[in-house]
Amino acid sequence: MQPEICTIMYEITFRFEQKGLEPITLSGIEPDQSVLEVALKNDIELHHNCGGVCACSTCHIYVDQGDEFLEELSDKEEDFIDRAVNPRINSRLGCQCVLQDGDGKISVTLPDQTQFLGE
Repeated sequence: MQPEICTIMYEITFRFEQKGLEPITLSGIEPDQSVLEVALKNDIELHHNCGGVCACSTCHIYVDQGDEFLEELSDKEEDFIDRAVNPRINSRLGCQCVLQDGDGKISVTLPDQTQFLGE
């Protein structure tokens, strides 16, 4: 008898500070990918000037719910968050918010992407 395979999936809600954009909720999101990767795979605009390697702050997001499901904040990430536009206590970099093994609901807010020049 084969062991039962448990499929672990997340639900992520993306909210936007940019006027005119409605929240988007995605279900069935697998772990081991970053919030940035999830956004890009689903045609959600999230700047990432460094290519998602934690070398800038353009993929800055606010994690409103579900931080416990994400990889912990590193010192390097914290340094780049300090350079982000309007950092808050719940600021993270989308490229560093890797979904850990588990399942649950995550909610993030994307700052207004029109504030970035030189895509």
